[in-house]
Amino acid sequence: MGRIIPFRKAPVSRRTPPPTFRRGRSAAADKGVRWFPIALVALPLAAFSAVLLLPYGGGGPVAEGAVAGAVPAASATDREQARFGLCSGPVRVTCVVDGDTIWYRGTKIRIADLDTPEVSKPGCANEAALGRKATRRLQALLNAGPFTLEPNTFGPSEDRYGRSLQRVTRGGTSLGAVLVDEGLAEEWGGPRKAWC
Repeated sequence: MGRIIPFRKAPVSRRTPPPTFRRGRSAAADKGVRWFPIALVALPLAAFSAVLLLPYGGGGPVAEGAVAGAVPAASATDREQARFGLCSGPVRVTCVVDGDTIWYRGTKIRIADLDTPEVSKPGCANEAALGRKATRRLQALLNAGPFTLEPNTFGPSEDRYGRSLQRVTRGGTSLGAVLVDEGLAEEWGGPRKAWC
């Protein structure tokens, strides 16, 4: 690395003409004109540096109320991908209903290997809050990259509500297991948690 040379103001020579001011502008306004080229270079450079220094979470910022955690890495076999929003309104194509139910390309899917706290009819305020966190975390996991839909190996292919029962994996890791590990869900068929 080169030697650092401190900045020193150049001495003013007697030959330097006095500053000229444009008509209608003050000395302070003319002084700002000299900083414009510096700002023109410095601001984009600062913004670019900030982007490079931000921590990378794999899927961008975590939505408000979501729990940040590890995102499984995708593999070559993960081929499904879409941008998931939160479901609202009667028309649902690709969105997240709650922590264990999604719509994907017009098909309603119940994630087969987990159960999350209720959002539509929670038993208490704590269950409602955990249900919202599970919903946002599932949304963040799905939006973090490609995934695979696998058939339900625990039983039927449809539940009693007509939803397709499938596992959602990325790189061979179940996204449902991620939610279970983070305390936002319980394993399907396991002991029931008291969310309240």
